[in-house]
Amino acid sequence: MRYVREFKGFAGIRLESDDIGSAFDPAVVVLHGPGQTRADWEGVSVALRDAGRHAINIDLRGHGGSEWPDDARYDFNAYVEDVRAVLAQMRTRPVVVAASLTGWVAAAALAEDAATLAAGLVLVDLPNSDSRELVQGLAGNIGAGQFDPRLFDRFDTSGAAAKANETAAQLAIPVLAINGALGSAGATAAFIASLPDAEAVAIEDSGLDRTETFNALLLDFLERKQPRFVPEFREGSDARTFRDALGCFATGVTIITAMDADGNPVGLTANSFTSVSLDPPLLLVCVANNAGSAAVLRDTERFAVNVLQIGQQPTSNRFAGKGEDRFANTPWEVGEFGTPVLTGSLSSFECARDAVHDGGDHFILVGRVLKAMFEPRRDPLLYFRGKYRRLHFA
Repeated sequence: MRYVREFKGFAGIRLESDDIGSAFDPAVVVLHGPGQTRADWEGVSVALRDAGRHAINIDLRGHGGSEWPDDARYDFNAYVEDVRAVLAQMRTRPVVVAASLTGWVAAAALAEDAATLAAGLVLVDLPNSDSRELVQGLAGNIGAGQFDPRLFDRFDTSGAAAKANETAAQLAIPVLAINGALGSAGATAAFIASLPDAEAVAIEDSGLDRTETFNALLLDFLERKQPRFVPEFREGSDARTFRDALGCFATGVTIITAMDADGNPVGLTANSFTSVSLDPPLLLVCVANNAGSAAVLRDTERFAVNVLQIGQQPTSNRFAGKGEDRFANTPWEVGEFGTPVLTGSLSSFECARDAVHDGGDHFILVGRVLKAMFEPRRDPLLYFRGKYRRLHFA
């Protein structure tokens, strides 16, 4: 399949793309460099489609078929927000392929929450700096009708390289840097080395077609880092795959609390929580046998389940970690039935122990609800595929 697809970029600007291939195949977003259009990446996009990938080949603002903004915003941050807006509209997490200076844009766009926006990043001839000398080639194309005439004077990526370098350690997705694909110098080794999961390769001038060599390197990276087959778990195989499969079920986040024998509050973060019965009112939580609070929670007569709202992500992290006084910096009070209740939670359930069942490396704690409180004006803190999420209303 092939059709022209539109995205809404920063401030609602219209961004145009070629959508090539089946939407059921793994997605790859292609971002050309300054002074190019998506037409320059047509061959790569077709190769992706032929290899069973879904290519979304996008024109940047002011380029090709995309809109020319009335305010002539062609600064670095505008391009960064365009990329983030496009990725937020994708149905799945794509691998992003970005050329030249646009690589700095993509790196900055993905730095804060890369794993929620993309499955990988390919940097093509990422330059060593963001000097304006690198966009001089743009001037010769202005009159071709494919670019906003204001683009050359307004194109500003100053500080892009520095910002990307500062946030490199946060770019926790697979990254491939390909140098020499366009016959130009490549990214600094220091930047690539600072990325958590990166590899670099150079295309030598060996007389072979650079595009074919580039396509081979790109497809090899995709097959290794985002294979087309559906991951499968069978009993006795890799437990991580089983965990990833379970992570496809989006859940809320809770903190289970109780008092120990000395009257001190204990608690831990858990997302294995569900209602069991309305009459009688029962719920259950699953607690890891090796958790620090496991012994107290297994034997306690009373406990509370605190369902977290979006402002309590730091609290969730605090109760999931070790070596910290979890209650010292957490607002809480003793509930009506003697359990620690975290104030400001989305809801809280004070429970009496009804039953405890063994469940492999966890135990199942069933509680009879004695009291429930909830705050209808707050939104839930969600967890999906190993990351915190927030509820987005259509």
